[in-house]
Amino acid sequence: MKKNKRGEPTLKQSKLTVWDAPVRLLHWSLVATMAAAWVTSDQVGVAHEYIGYGAAAIVLARLAWGFAGNRYARFAQFVRPPAPTVQYLRAVAKGRAARHIGHNPLGGWMVVALLACVALLAVSGWALGTDLLWGYAWPVRVHAALAWLLVALVTLHVGGVLLTSWQHRENLIGAMITGKKNPPAGGEPKGKPEGEPKGEPD
Repeated sequence: MKKNKRGEPTLKQSKLTVWDAPVRLLHWSLVATMAAAWVTSDQVGVAHEYIGYGAAAIVLARLAWGFAGNRYARFAQFVRPPAPTVQYLRAVAKGRAARHIGHNPLGGWMVVALLACVALLAVSGWALGTDLLWGYAWPVRVHAALAWLLVALVTLHVGGVLLTSWQHRENLIGAMITGKKNPPAGGEPKGKPEGEPKGEPD
């Protein structure tokens, strides 16, 4: 049994499994496809096209898992209404944001924004090859603008992950690899994670 600095015995808290295997697999697969799409963005060919189709398939799978997955994978658990999201943003600005076991309100909406942007990129990329839009310049500009929007969203996402990791002294990137996070402080019940208002859906 471990002891604290005063020599008193302490109980080792086991980590909670938060992100299940499908969430982690889809997350890192989407990261890989976005990186591959960026590398091949200046090439007009089947490689970039198939990468786009792969990204679209990942988005569809994540949408399905957002309704069929475990508690922390579901959109109903982490997509918050505007009012608590704004309240959380103000708390972040003041350095007093509550810790969330799953996605915090800003992180939840970032998931939605990223999935939507990737989906629009895939649809716009597919549309470029149709007879209706073939040869026009504006669809290409729209596709490129969406790509830069995705870069901006990814930058904000990574910045938010690093900031939250620093504020709460936890490795969120590691958690998305292992799927595990430290349990709530103070022995709070697992059913009501920190920072999640009571009465919110599981």
